[in-house]
Amino acid sequence: MPISDYRTALVTGASTGIGAVVVERLAKRGLHVHALARHAERLQALADATGCTPHAVDITDTEALTAVLDGLEIDVLVNNAGVSRTGNILTADEFAVDEQIAVNIQAVLHLVRLLMPGMAERDLGHIVNISSIAGVYNFGGNTIYHATKAAVHTLSRQLRVDGYGRRIRVTEICPGRVETEIFGRLLGDMEEAQRQFYDGYESLKPEDIADAIEFAVDSPRHVNIGHIEILPTFQVPGGLNFERREG
Repeated sequence: MPISDYRTALVTGASTGIGAVVVERLAKRGLHVHALARHAERLQALADATGCTPHAVDITDTEALTAVLDGLEIDVLVNNAGVSRTGNILTADEFAVDEQIAVNIQAVLHLVRLLMPGMAERDLGHIVNISSIAGVYNFGGNTIYHATKAAVHTLSRQLRVDGYGRRIRVTEICPGRVETEIFGRLLGDMEEAQRQFYDGYESLKPEDIADAIEFAVDSPRHVNIGHIEILPTFQVPGGLNFERREG
């Protein structure tokens, strides 16, 4: 199913970064895009630039999300919204657990629950889930983020099972470090995040992720691109730690 087979798309986390670029890309390819995010002013600017339909909504508010989606027929769903918090489970507080579960996996489950039945009925649809290398590799810190993205990884495979016999495709995009605002929100300081995580690194750009999504969605109708792992050339997951104790 090349993009020309689809009419509509919905992108979460659409006001900035990967989400905004994906909205622009899909709109240029002729889809009517519904853009969801909490930042109303940024969404309106995106709508003015692309012709997308903006929806200023908190995706963790299931009642509000359900109301926004009521009556919409969405062919391409891009679950992009995500949050992270520093620290591992030894230092995590209640908010860190609840927020990341609510945004990174609970909202994804509800979006799929609300939109995938329509895809099944129409025998047409594509779900794109943005996970992370944190969902398939273990490394220090951000334990809750790892757990929620691992859930997205497993969900992406399960949705193929749930949609068996229908022309519903599911793609997981699994990025390494992408130059977005996520680290700035994490630290509360965009300039410090730029210095610490991006200056001197050849990180991925949102356009690189949009390229991968466009490739998957634009593949022939008999092709399902199930998993794309995309990292900067100089970023390599893995490694082994072994603490030695004397006595």
